Amino acid sequence: MSSSPDLSALLAVIAQRIGAQHVLTDPADTAAYLREERGLYDGRTPAVLRPGSTEEVAFIVAECAKAGAPLVPQGGNTGLVGGQMPFGELVLSLARLDRIRNVDPVDLTMTVEAGCILDTVHKAAEEVDCLFPLHIASQGSCRIGGNLATNAGGTAVLRYGNARELVLGLEVVLADGRVWNGLRRLRKNNAGYDLKQLFLGTEGTLGIITAAVLKLFPRPVQRSTAFLAVPDPESALALLHRLRSLAGDALTTFELMAEFGIQTVLRHMPGTTRPLGEVYDWYVLAEFSSPTRTFELGPLMEEGLGAAFEAGELLDAVIASSEAQANALWRLREDMSEAQKHEGGSIKHDVSVPVSRVPEFLARALPACMAALPGLRPCPFGHVGDGNIHFNLSQPVGMDKADFIDMWEHFNRIVHDIVAAMDGSIAAEHGIGKLKHEELAHYADPVSLDLMHRVKVALDPLNLLNPGKVI
Repeated sequence: MSSSPDLSALLAVIAQRIGAQHVLTDPADTAAYLREERGLYDGRTPAVLRPGSTEEVAFIVAECAKAGAPLVPQGGNTGLVGGQMPFGELVLSLARLDRIRNVDPVDLTMTVEAGCILDTVHKAAEEVDCLFPLHIASQGSCRIGGNLATNAGGTAVLRYGNARELVLGLEVVLADGRVWNGLRRLRKNNAGYDLKQLFLGTEGTLGIITAAVLKLFPRPVQRSTAFLAVPDPESALALLHRLRSLAGDALTTFELMAEFGIQTVLRHMPGTTRPLGEVYDWYVLAEFSSPTRTFELGPLMEEGLGAAFEAGELLDAVIASSEAQANALWRLREDMSEAQKHEGGSIKHDVSVPVSRVPEFLARALPACMAALPGLRPCPFGHVGDGNIHFNLSQPVGMDKADFIDMWEHFNRIVHDIVAAMDGSIAAEHGIGKLKHEELAHYADPVSLDLMHRVKVALDPLNLLNPGKVI
């Protein structure tokens, strides 16, 4: 979208409504909205619009619809597939919609605006002795609207589910500027279609989420965190089954990590330390948590790990003896993506397969990728408890980064072909965005693609909301 008299008139109308200081056109002011987390894309926009209310969002969308001006909604700009990046479109930043409208510990609900930072949501829940369980590495800067628009996952999906399972209601600005008020706090509601599901996980292509009713849970009063060495992914799967059978829903985290990933964290993230005396090929971060003291989690964890040692599923273990030690163990997992940036180019895959087939996926994908490029350094890690592996590939030492990144499509075909053959997904929790737009077209069922296109045309016939993303 280039500068024109029509665009100038549109921005003038919008500035009159939301304030000229919230219509950013100077490159120095817009730069922060155009930087993508992985550095894969250079964003371009004639202006960044910063409304402060749902009514202002609706006004902007309605005026853009009249003018035929496309919009890219943006939250915290932490997306990993380019879904928040403009390529000439106007940017609609939701950062100023950051009010927590209501917290109800009896209903176990919280009504928040889309621009609330995830950490702020966590703290508001804690103030009423509750838990909002969506935890991801970028929670200090990502915003809840983006989390919902991408159906974010995180480290507690095993117990609480993905973002879409944590939502009771939504408020959404539609492509014509109308506002759908679906902010229900109901646990049961079968009065027609579940419309909120049209907007959760669709990356702002069907409507712009401006507020949500979130589910809260009783806040855990105890947790037991363990860092474990396992012989191989098959043993990790057996250990998962053992601990879940023993603790049920008290098993809230089960994260698999390879030694190379641990090395990157220890090498690049200050203050991290190796928790075990020996070096192993594979590790698991497991955590029990509970909102009651009906039973003590520490002895339960010890019981499960003792049985796992006897069964040969476990090589070594440390159970955190304090909150500080538990947090130190968590850093080894949470800092992994950041640490990998220091190893040069990284080709990343966010994939999922049935939980029972995670070891098979790794057994097939690891040798296939390493055979394709000698010296490649795979860094698989992630939420094995829900079948989601971040299958990241670090460049060989000494290879030119640009040359390595140019192989992204080649490795996509290797990894995604294996995932597709295993009835998996090429987009587990990060979304499709721009990065996987063509991959979705390649792998998706034709009937599914047709239905997606029909829904898009029905809700956004002018293709003005985040065009070129998802489908």
